[in-house]
Amino acid sequence: MSDIDIRITGRAGRITLTRSKALNALSYDMCMAVDAALKAWADDDAVDLVVMDAEGEKAFCAGGDIAELYQTGTSGDYDYGRRFWRDEYRMNARIFEYPKPVLSFLQGFVMGGGVGLGCHGTHRIVGDSTKIAMPEVGIGLIPDVGGTLMLALAPGRLGEYLGLTGARMTAADAIYAGFADHYVPETRWPNLISELEQTGRADLLAESAETAPAGTLAPMYDDIGRNFGGETLTDILTALDHDDSSFADATLKTLRRNAPLSMAATVELLHRLRLGNMGIRKALELEYRFTHRAMEKGDFLEGIRAQIIDKDRQPKWQYADRDVPATAVSQMLMPLATQTLQFEEENT
Repeated sequence: MSDIDIRITGRAGRITLTRSKALNALSYDMCMAVDAALKAWADDDAVDLVVMDAEGEKAFCAGGDIAELYQTGTSGDYDYGRRFWRDEYRMNARIFEYPKPVLSFLQGFVMGGGVGLGCHGTHRIVGDSTKIAMPEVGIGLIPDVGGTLMLALAPGRLGEYLGLTGARMTAADAIYAGFADHYVPETRWPNLISELEQTGRADLLAESAETAPAGTLAPMYDDIGRNFGGETLTDILTALDHDDSSFADATLKTLRRNAPLSMAATVELLHRLRLGNMGIRKALELEYRFTHRAMEKGDFLEGIRAQIIDKDRQPKWQYADRDVPATAVSQMLMPLATQTLQFEEENT
């Protein structure tokens, strides 16, 4: 398959994204190839660990391939998107629950589906070019691929801030927020990967790690906590409206561009996860409730039209006044009955 290179090298199962001209955007077939490889290697004694990387300097993976989702959705076919998300989420859970170390080298853009692929493993390596983000609310979706779990587990209210603004994290920011583990200068990655392949020793990463250059997220911790602690999107917007800081001004400008229904649902999802079962499967099942409905009842298709297709950057969101009724959020997050996301009993 030309978009992905899957092989065994030495002691390592190797997955390399090779679609660099498209910023290694994940297609359905790429997701399924990863899933099949992980299944095959789980019980293979020749494979001690899995190493994921990507060709190109710009991106490990800038997200899912949404062009086909748009084409099928606008023609009234919602099943393709639902199948894509369902099977991708199962692959995300497999990475999270994998019985062997999964190591990912995350250069450049790591967004959306790239987070689901690269940030659920046991060893997540970042460098100077790394920019990790969950910007889905900008296209009428929610942070998915298990992103809500990572956001819910982030310190304080960083999860709400990152999920609602889509802010990009540097290496230090990603480590601070729990999206990465080790900073290693990217010039050292090729030799390090070769050593991992030869030895099968994941502990080499900790030995190679350095302190990342200072980020911007930690200094904003108090500003974020002061403004993002509310129960609903309305509470957060009200707090920001009454805060005369430059942080609040800049944050409000960003939030005004994003889909209100998606932001409100994101806040609700993070709160539900913190109050209940914080597992990956619960997070993905809740996310799927939203994405299953995103084309038919949400703003996803309009968001893609405005940002990607027509590029007019003028989306016509539902609840454009930012007053999102609680019932609207509830309707997007209701259980799906027979369509509920299911997982294999043993994800190996």
